[in-house]
Amino acid sequence: MERNPMRRQLAIMRQSLFDQGYLDEQFIQLEELQDDANPNFVEEVVTLYYRDSARIILNLEQALERKPFDFNKLDGLMHQFKGSSSSIGAKKVKAESTLFREYCKSGNAEGCTRAFQQLKREYDTLKRKLEAYFQLARQAGPAETACRRK
Repeated sequence: MERNPMRRQLAIMRQSLFDQGYLDEQFIQLEELQDDANPNFVEEVVTLYYRDSARIILNLEQALERKPFDFNKLDGLMHQFKGSSSSIGAKKVKAESTLFREYCKSGNAEGCTRAFQQLKREYDTLKRKLEAYFQLARQAGPAETACRRK
């Protein structure tokens, strides 16, 4: 067991993100790329993801306001969003993206709208959880983040 309670709390918080299905193995692969030369690598990648994905979400919201729906455009935007979400291991967000794309392919406007609302909830929840995780990781110290343990 960890001697430092903050480090122990960080490890528990990290594990809960996996246990609750928010993150998948891709997040672990990002952690494996982090080293002493770039101790904030994962946080930087996640920050870029949220910065870039905000633009895609805005584009999706605008496209969903136009009736009738352009399902090809919606699917293309969601394909891009899903790829970005997959790259950081955002498991629940990726699952909602997949569902949205299925509704696009079947031309189900109501399904797209519902899936998009759920996707935004999962996206926001993950963002809050990761912000708390990275804040605790900074407090615990860069050389001692949970991702160092294998």
